[in-house]
Amino acid sequence: MNKRALLVEDDGAIATVIRTALADEGLEVDVCDSIVRRDALLIERQYDVMLTDVILLDGDGIETLAAVQDRHPDLPVIILSAQNTLDTAVRATSRGAFEYFPKPFDLDELVRAVKQAAASTARPGKLVDEGNEGLPLIGRSQPMQEVFRLITRVLHNDLSVLVLGESGTGKELVAEAIHQLGNRKDGPFVAVNAAAIPRELIESELFGHERGAFTGATARNIGKFEQANGGTLFLDEIGDMPAEAQTRLLRALQSGTIRRVGGNEEIAVNVRIVAATNRDLAPMIANGSFREDLYYRLNVVPIRLPALRDRADDIEALARHFLRRAASEGLPLRTLSDRAAKILRQQVWRGNVRELRNFIYRTALLSREDDIDATTISQLLDELPQDASGKDNIDLGLAIARWVERSEFAEGTLYHSALAEFERPLFAHVLRSTGGNQVRAAQVLGINRNTLRKRLGELDLHAEQFSQG
Repeated sequence: MNKRALLVEDDGAIATVIRTALADEGLEVDVCDSIVRRDALLIERQYDVMLTDVILLDGDGIETLAAVQDRHPDLPVIILSAQNTLDTAVRATSRGAFEYFPKPFDLDELVRAVKQAAASTARPGKLVDEGNEGLPLIGRSQPMQEVFRLITRVLHNDLSVLVLGESGTGKELVAEAIHQLGNRKDGPFVAVNAAAIPRELIESELFGHERGAFTGATARNIGKFEQANGGTLFLDEIGDMPAEAQTRLLRALQSGTIRRVGGNEEIAVNVRIVAATNRDLAPMIANGSFREDLYYRLNVVPIRLPALRDRADDIEALARHFLRRAASEGLPLRTLSDRAAKILRQQVWRGNVRELRNFIYRTALLSREDDIDATTISQLLDELPQDASGKDNIDLGLAIARWVERSEFAEGTLYHSALAEFERPLFAHVLRSTGGNQVRAAQVLGINRNTLRKRLGELDLHAEQFSQG
């Protein structure tokens, strides 16, 4: 007998696509667009799997899921949602959903999940409590949706997680989310940065030490492992951990026990490990600076955080969130104009979310107006320091976009105004580099010397002022 699926979806186009794809795989599919009709169909027929949208014509597909599970405890449910937040993913998982798919989704992946759910006899129970507020991660972009899905998959277990990503992408926030929303939320969350601890002290920091273990050890010290017992230990910048500490860390993970520096007692510890690094560990393993066996212990579930440039759709939401956070911390309450948000989205944030946050806090402090406009944003962005390569922290396209946003033009004049604005600094740069030699400048520019002379006159530029003689 074919497997039977119930699809609860009020978007007709999406429903047709899903129904066709599932039918092609041999599933019988009933479609409805409301909770009332869903409940009626569940009484009339037996289903092997149900797919449901969150926002329906007559209610919330997640909020009403408990009633479905009470009457049909063996029915696996797959949640579909355009409300692409970590809160939605967690709500779906906490109510025992078999899987969660943010829209737009990969249709092939959805079909695979439906077939797996229909064939499964295992039903996930309730994983986390409801009503979580103040979730630490924000983002509706597709890359962040994959991060959210991975987070929900590790909440009900104690598998080690390795968070990968550039500096400033929010790796510690991922660790905090896993802790706050998971089954260890009532235990401690302890973070340690391996790069910030002197090599000679890192073992003492992790495992503690006994009095007299070394010069200056005047009392017993309880290390991070013991402090995190029953909770989560976040090992940040794990790629910077020295080799000798890696060996002891591996032993602790394998045995579930630690020994304080200078001590003989084996102490049992029960911690969930979340590690993070902004380094590529593969070449470090190849050259022997990072233990391969430790890598496999930590990298059970990898979560790769996207750089901000790869999730530009989230910049506006992040900026507005940081303005609210800044106000809650005592800075003036500010709002952000749409034009200002557009400029922020075009900016190259090499420091990722951390750089954006710092910039928004500074803007909240320095802005003279409660509504931050494009001019204010542009001026403050122009004051950003140059990066390590000595290049401006913006590219040409962004500079032009800022100039257009700041300026006002009569209709039909933008093209010529932009050319004039661009030509003057370009000609000045070339004349400066050629010492005012118009023949050479014309060659560099690839234009006729007479054309160059004419444009210099129109732009009120004089070659002799760039002469080196």
